[in-house]
Amino acid sequence: MIGLSTSFLQSALRPGRALLPVSLLVLAVAMQPAAVAHIHSGKLATFAGAYADSAEPDTPLSFSPQKGTLVMESERQMPMALHAISGTAFRSDENDVYRFEHQPAGWVVLLTAPGRDPITLQRIGPAEHHVFHHYERSEAMIPMRDGVRLHAVILTPTDIHEPLPILLTRTPYGVSGTTPASFVGSQPQLARDGYIRVEEDIRGRYGSEGTFRMMRPLADHHDPKATDESTDAYDTVAWLIQHLPGNNGRVGVMGISYPGFLTTMAGIDPHPAVKAISPQAPMIDVWRGDDFFHNGAFRQTYGYDYGIMLESSKENVLDDYGKDASGQPQDGYNFFLQRGSFAQDVAESGVKKSLPTWQDFLEHPSYDPVWRSRGVEYHLNAVAVPTLTVGGYYDQEDMWGPQEEYKRLEPHDAAHQNFLVLGPWRHGSWAATSRHIGALQYGAAIGEQYRQQIEARFFAHYLKDAPGTNPSGFALVDTASFQTGSNAWKYYAHFPPPDSRLTDFCLGADHRLQSGDNCAAGSVSYVSDPANPVPYRHRPIQPTYGKGSQWYTWMVEDQRFVTGRSDVAVWRMPLDHDLTLTGEVFADLFARTTGSDGDFVVKLIDQYPDDDPDPAMRGYQLMTNMEIFRGRYRDGFEHPESVTPGKTTEFRWSLHDVDHVFRKGHTLMVEVQSSWFPLYDRNPQTFVPNIMTAPASAYQKATISIVADPEHPSHLQLPVMP
Repeated sequence: MIGLSTSFLQSALRPGRALLPVSLLVLAVAMQPAAVAHIHSGKLATFAGAYADSAEPDTPLSFSPQKGTLVMESERQMPMALHAISGTAFRSDENDVYRFEHQPAGWVVLLTAPGRDPITLQRIGPAEHHVFHHYERSEAMIPMRDGVRLHAVILTPTDIHEPLPILLTRTPYGVSGTTPASFVGSQPQLARDGYIRVEEDIRGRYGSEGTFRMMRPLADHHDPKATDESTDAYDTVAWLIQHLPGNNGRVGVMGISYPGFLTTMAGIDPHPAVKAISPQAPMIDVWRGDDFFHNGAFRQTYGYDYGIMLESSKENVLDDYGKDASGQPQDGYNFFLQRGSFAQDVAESGVKKSLPTWQDFLEHPSYDPVWRSRGVEYHLNAVAVPTLTVGGYYDQEDMWGPQEEYKRLEPHDAAHQNFLVLGPWRHGSWAATSRHIGALQYGAAIGEQYRQQIEARFFAHYLKDAPGTNPSGFALVDTASFQTGSNAWKYYAHFPPPDSRLTDFCLGADHRLQSGDNCAAGSVSYVSDPANPVPYRHRPIQPTYGKGSQWYTWMVEDQRFVTGRSDVAVWRMPLDHDLTLTGEVFADLFARTTGSDGDFVVKLIDQYPDDDPDPAMRGYQLMTNMEIFRGRYRDGFEHPESVTPGKTTEFRWSLHDVDHVFRKGHTLMVEVQSSWFPLYDRNPQTFVPNIMTAPASAYQKATISIVADPEHPSHLQLPVMP
């Protein structure tokens, strides 16, 4: 649920680095000529130019002499004077060192940053200069209808004299670090287009009054005194329109993750001034498919880490898993395996107060009214304002939310104002400028393409009656999807497109995957042992947002690290032609187990050939779709039921959307397993009323058999394009 609006941004200052807190990005912009007065201006001119990291060529840093000072800027970096420490080396106010060297291929900059590996930047051309508006920063405490006041930071451009729209983000992650530099760093295109930027702490968080409640349920809007995130957004907009001079009477709302949920809520019974919203990676239902549960399986590490972060203090708290016996950081796999159930996690956490969401996990493991009341999907019955929903195929936190929001709104879209953008992004990484996620290469900076060609034009069109920065204006008809395999943007009048056809691919007893139902009859079996669960990513497993965490890109990790395990069943289909899948993937398994409960994880994989042109991808097993299902919920999420041992039982669930070309020469793979740890808690495989409090004795080995016969055709349904 971490949002990128103010808390996690891409630093263009340090190309290729991970998203960093705003506090690390607030940079001095005042010129200081005396710092480099001893270096001749002609010498400074030799360093001038744009320099880029070869791994991230779309985020160059530009250096230019200005009034006897070497100044650095970039698309996301306001101009900053550097301090000379020698004739060829300069230091920033963050103690980053830029050392210029002339090599046979031309000038380079050796960038050394505290705590980071050195980076070499090659000069690629003349210095680039960007537009930076002058934003005046102010703060306000905005009253809600019940008297609670919410803290907001307001950035107003003073060098634009026409009325401007307001661009609002509401967040639980703190807005005190909101500055002109953070606006430029996180949303450079929108900062250049010119908006009155407002960021607000929600109830009970950071500078705001009131009590925080995780994903506050929707209130009865017939009650004028009732409050929720929708009414708080309404009251905030009403105050801003009345009290901010120079606004044009229009408000756009945007946010990623938890702020994406808050953006969706701003579009339910919205204030009349709200003219456009962009929920990006919104959490829509944290039990059905977003942060805390997927199809009934509890996301153990995330539920543990995120509960501490948001509910143990009014401000973010990042916990860790401590040290192991050798004094090294504890591997999360061992940390949670040694503890057992989530109840034991809570007992041994050291957290001194009861965390409300932890109590919900313990007391409400099934989909009861506590969770259903938080389900935003039940209120998405009108496209009240133009809505641009954005999601990632590799979103490790909220993949389900944006896809579900689009589906729920689409039947009500008579005015054609329900828009969807999907791409092979991790959580929120469309806000970054990169050509890859992990080893998967895009071939272009698709996040920047989205922001310039879709996002900026969307807000300009609906908030300014303007075509945006490009004369062609906002032209998205319905859905834009970046298709992997072909590495091309695709545009659809509806998603999935009507010529996509669900096609059965059966899982044969001979481990062959094939189209149709002519699979070898029999079964494929494996033993699932809760004492040795299948890890979901390479170990060691760091805390979700801890130092060095690999959480962000685990969904594109090479699956060869688990494919050879005896508790992972594998089916393969070598491809003699390109196979394009666009739409929703479904798993339909017929399985037997010797236990009385069990989990099923299905992964659809593109295995690259051993002679792939990209050496990094040779033999690579790239997941395109993956999801878990908890067997006790096969007949409904509200009422768990035991599984009859030895009985062949059907389990069917969605593996979400895909837009991918499996190339000729690749191999289409399917893997099935019964644990995915510690992303998900272990199923004891012995039915207990509440897995959260399962005793150690309940955790038992089970033999699982995936059945393939005419009466029980285990298969995947794949959305095949002609």
